[in-house]
Amino acid sequence: MKKHIPNTITCCNLISGCIATYFAFQGNYAEALLFIILGAVFDFFDGMTARLLHVSSPIGKELDSLADCITFGFAPSAVVFSYLCTFHIHQVWVPFLSFVMAAFSALRLAKFNLDERQALGFIGLPTPANALFWAALITGISQSSFAMPPYTIYILVCLLAVSCYLLVSEIPMFALKFKTWGWKGNEVKYIFVASCLPLLFLGVFGLSVIIAWYVLLSVFTQQKLQ
Repeated sequence: MKKHIPNTITCCNLISGCIATYFAFQGNYAEALLFIILGAVFDFFDGMTARLLHVSSPIGKELDSLADCITFGFAPSAVVFSYLCTFHIHQVWVPFLSFVMAAFSALRLAKFNLDERQALGFIGLPTPANALFWAALITGISQSSFAMPPYTIYILVCLLAVSCYLLVSEIPMFALKFKTWGWKGNEVKYIFVASCLPLLFLGVFGLSVIIAWYVLLSVFTQQKLQ
């Protein structure tokens, strides 16, 4: 019976992604963000549960990737697509570019399953971080009282291209995993956590800033992580 517990949690991740996608297409970005965050929680606990119960299996690994494709690939792409559709431009195909990110997310997950270098860190941007960045960014923008200029759509498309590159890049990015709690060897992690605390006061938008800061800090310190 216990061997089914991690897979059940993984399915909860997948269901969260489906619900997030529904809210995204409805233009309810805050609700979509909430269920993406909930999916990330389930994603964290399914792996932890599998390790604690010693019941990891190949099917669990495949199911986890499938769930992640939905929650951290398709759902954030749907959020961006829905928001881009609010801009009245002649190039009606532009919003569909958001789904390219879903494809790159799937490619990122496939590479992760085969890459043995990512036990203590990541190579490229993790899909949950990318999903949280976009869901929080669009939610923050939509809740802003400022009217977005028409060219915002092109800025977002450029950011999409950057995200797609980061997902499959060879840039080492640190993970918040601690072998010891000492300062030595954990400098980057502690600096990141401490610097993120003030950003929380920015509200929902602060979450996207935190992800952007995570990427920048990883890029600046990648030589120390290799």
